[in-house]
Amino acid sequence: MTELPVPVPGTTSDTLMWADPTTVEPEALDQLRAISRLPWLAKLRVMPDVHLGKGATVGSVIAMRDAVSPAAVGVDIGCGMVAARTNLTVDDLPDSLHAIRSRLEELVPVGWKSHTGTAPVLSRDEQLKGRFTTLFDRFGQLRAPHIDDRETRALSQSGTLGGGNHFLELQADDTGTVWLMLHSGSRNIGKELADRHITEAKGLDHNLDLAVFLAGTPEMDDYLHDLYWAQEYARLNRDIMMRTFKGVITEFFPHATFDHDVNCHHNYVSQECYDGVDLIVTRKGAIFAGSGTLGLIPGSMATGSYVVRGLGNATGLCSASHGAGRRMSRRAARRTFTVDDLAAQTAGVESRKDEGVLDEIPGAYKDIDAVIHDQTTGPSPLVEVVARLRTLLCVKD
Repeated sequence: MTELPVPVPGTTSDTLMWADPTTVEPEALDQLRAISRLPWLAKLRVMPDVHLGKGATVGSVIAMRDAVSPAAVGVDIGCGMVAARTNLTVDDLPDSLHAIRSRLEELVPVGWKSHTGTAPVLSRDEQLKGRFTTLFDRFGQLRAPHIDDRETRALSQSGTLGGGNHFLELQADDTGTVWLMLHSGSRNIGKELADRHITEAKGLDHNLDLAVFLAGTPEMDDYLHDLYWAQEYARLNRDIMMRTFKGVITEFFPHATFDHDVNCHHNYVSQECYDGVDLIVTRKGAIFAGSGTLGLIPGSMATGSYVVRGLGNATGLCSASHGAGRRMSRRAARRTFTVDDLAAQTAGVESRKDEGVLDEIPGAYKDIDAVIHDQTTGPSPLVEVVARLRTLLCVKD
């Protein structure tokens, strides 16, 4: 096996990859080479879940000097994970988890759906309501053009899951302890803000898919202002759903209690310092893995997830993967697999097993255990494993 990390073949800058290049699709490698040629690039780090993305490669950590590329973050600004350990064990659970899944699907809109008004839990949780009110008091200060008419939709999508690889899951660790986990982002408002700023950046430089804003310009100030708002929205969105998730669990198990949440973005921007140089770091499909920081790395809808602890590896820009990563496109998955395959690959997991989620079949994703291996072993590990979780129930659209 290749000893990791390795330089990205054909790149011209400070680039390192925590994956065997021979296992990465050629199109993703081409995308990484294009990133490496950006004149503002200081460092490029590639995580083991790397695969082709729109604009920038998923699983890339891009550190720039005095510049930021909106496409290097992507359109689901602030997308990320949250998990909570409970005092329940698998012995407390009923033989069938269908009633719990149905209740979650009733209270947390999935796919394109919104709430009528706002999330019901906001009327019962004063702390969340205060954060919600403060966030939307600043909506009128967003600087992207023609965004004012998106406020109503943003309000109604607070506390909603979205579709694709977003999920709510009930999981259990090796001791049998039950965990709650969810994956979601900034919904339509994050996409609307990203699209407008990406268009603005490309208008300044039509020759770059990864067009940038430069430090000291109003365009960069405007983008970062809106991006930080969207990241806050995404975090609040997860917290609203997790509060709702906990409420469902206490309906079924009144004695349930919950540990402190583990919460992390994996599509976001951060200003960090490495080797004494201030850099603007974009993580697209990567989490922060600072020393002692807890993070979440999910697999696919039936293969389980990992709770990890960051090792503060500065060589890796204090980063780790955000999940297993796709090994085939959604279209290819639908061509390759059948609903019967989906049922077989999700056997034992309470979940949908129909055509609507076929593109999320586990076979469309990389092996989560191999992805974890590539960042926990070798001369430059990024994280250590805290817990391996197996999937019991999955809600997705």
